[in-house]
Amino acid sequence: MTLDRRADLILVATTMLAAAGWIFSKEAIQGLPPFGFIGTRFVLASIFLLPFCHSALRKVSRGDLIRALGVGCLLGSALLLWIYAISVSDTLAEGAFIMSLSMLFVPLVAWPLFRQRPPRMFWFSLPLAFGGLMMLSLGGGWQQSASQVWFGLAALMLALHFNFNSRCAQRIPALLLTCIQLFVTGSMGLVASLSFETWPQEIGINIWGWFAMSVVIATSLRYVMQTTGQKHSTAANAAIIMVLEPVWTVVLSILWYGEQMPMNKVLGCTLILMALLFYRGGATIMAKLKAA
Repeated sequence: MTLDRRADLILVATTMLAAAGWIFSKEAIQGLPPFGFIGTRFVLASIFLLPFCHSALRKVSRGDLIRALGVGCLLGSALLLWIYAISVSDTLAEGAFIMSLSMLFVPLVAWPLFRQRPPRMFWFSLPLAFGGLMMLSLGGGWQQSASQVWFGLAALMLALHFNFNSRCAQRIPALLLTCIQLFVTGSMGLVASLSFETWPQEIGINIWGWFAMSVVIATSLRYVMQTTGQKHSTAANAAIIMVLEPVWTVVLSILWYGEQMPMNKVLGCTLILMALLFYRGGATIMAKLKAA
């Protein structure tokens, strides 16, 4: 097996772990308060990374540290919105597809912030994505659930984070930047939990099992595998493969929760998937067609 083929298979497995993380999170917050779950999960993840970036932390300038903390606040806001959306959602499938739209929102956010015009493929993909969102809301008339709004806000916040994180990553080592952002996200979750939530007096061992899988499998192992796969794969291949995450989430939610997917939601998810594939791989496909 060639190195690039092996990398692609690792990335496919990564998308499966990412999708499983949705199930782990949904199950964990059945016994843990949502914000408290995010707080403890990400503080622990940052502690695991700290020994590997301690020396870099001592060398980073105060200005870069403040920038990293600010970007971490954006990530924390996005993930708190995401976990709240999961807590009030009856279906993970449509939420996963709405969250995947964050990559389509990235150029839309970068345009006013950094005067970067969206690429041509973006304008072809946007109507498909918009149509997909409309189909998700169609069911005996136009209906928009609260969870769809929260997932949409989380996707927009992730797009904002992506833009600022890309610039911050040019100045700060990736491992240190990740550690700082995970710690900020966890701290925000714990503060929100202490302010708005009440922890149960007893938490079942099964809940801690789901929590442990969220930390070890869906966070630590997932990002190690993603980094390994991206190292030996092209950016185009990696981007297209990562689109599989919401697809696996749909499969797992149907198998685990028996979620029903009416035709309007199937069509909506399909349109969003087509928009993402066209946006991430359209230029490459068109170039190959012209060369053929």
